[in-house]
Amino acid sequence: MSRRARSVRAAAATDPTRPVRLAPADILRLGLLGIRTRKMRAALSALGISIGIATMIIVIGIPASSQKALMNELSALGTDTLRAEPQPDQKPPVLLPEAADAMAARIGPVTLTSAVANTHAVVRRSDRVDPNDGSGLAVLASRPNLLEAIHGKVRSGRFLDAVTERFPTVVLGHEAGLRLGFDTLTPGQAPPQVVIGNRWFTVVGILAPAPLAPDIDRAVLVGWEAARTSLGFDGHPTVVYVRTAESAIESVRAVLAQTVNPALPGLVQVSRPSDALAAKRATESTFSALFLGLAGVALLVGGIGVANTMFISVLERRKEIGLRRALGANRGQIRGQFLTESIALSALGGLAGTALGVSATIGYAWFQRWPAVVSPASVAAGFGGAVLVGMVAGVYPSIRASRLTPTEALAGT
Repeated sequence: MSRRARSVRAAAATDPTRPVRLAPADILRLGLLGIRTRKMRAALSALGISIGIATMIIVIGIPASSQKALMNELSALGTDTLRAEPQPDQKPPVLLPEAADAMAARIGPVTLTSAVANTHAVVRRSDRVDPNDGSGLAVLASRPNLLEAIHGKVRSGRFLDAVTERFPTVVLGHEAGLRLGFDTLTPGQAPPQVVIGNRWFTVVGILAPAPLAPDIDRAVLVGWEAARTSLGFDGHPTVVYVRTAESAIESVRAVLAQTVNPALPGLVQVSRPSDALAAKRATESTFSALFLGLAGVALLVGGIGVANTMFISVLERRKEIGLRRALGANRGQIRGQFLTESIALSALGGLAGTALGVSATIGYAWFQRWPAVVSPASVAAGFGGAVLVGMVAGVYPSIRASRLTPTEALAGT
């Protein structure tokens, strides 16, 4: 017992008419007494609360993980990608500035730019093949970050980097590899070579299919600097790829032509946003409404469970309430005891429910091979909601308990 409580009770002993006041620490210990002395009932009560809170986190986390997986799939369809290139069949041909991709990167919402350029060279399987037979493949100069811009992947070997782009090395598109007879690269073996112009180039990588850029599938990619030094490339890009924030893609598209070719913007064609972007935006809006509804229902169910638990607790403990009132406990102390117990039970259930909900969400997402999404806001709302609901749900039972007179409480046992 605290020093303050002992001094108050000593004063009350000398003045019997003075009501005894309990310190907050004493009220807390008194409220926890019911939990300590009725461990099984408290555990079952906390379990009911934890299930409600876990349900709230799960019904938010699992759809959010599903949404994230769906958004990733839609993003892979190029929802944030634009493509700018000169109008075809112009006399003379339209040339973009050599720094067109760097100029596009100055647009605020743009996150990444890259470029390729047609070198107009011919690629052959060997120097024995007809010099005019290029197998319908284009030889393109490529920036090192091209794959990131087109959501591409390397199937075998590696892509061009800051070192290899300066040397006679190439990366084959998926279709280009099949036409040239190279299906894969075997580690430990000498890499194959192709002839471009009159020079041998070493194949360092083969790409997987690129749905967003089918022209890359039928291309042989050479480093930008190697194309300049070995193929007489003039440095003017023919296609500029731009990735931008999805929310600003229409605004970026409106200024992209003027940015990449300020002299002749009317002779630059810019692709329109992917149709998948509209589907993605509609899906995000639908999921947001779903999350709000599910969270509200789960929180309501948890609150009803807490209120029911505490109301039954009052009915079960009428004898205890009657004895405490007979021994001098006032209504405020009875209210404090039951309200404290309600909040403590809700806090324990909230902690357990939060841990259970997070674990279940991560486990289910892992099983489905989704990215696990556990929002800190939902975790905080789960625990905070449990405490708040416990406080609100414990008000009526605590008031009901405080209004019982000693005779009513003892007579009802």
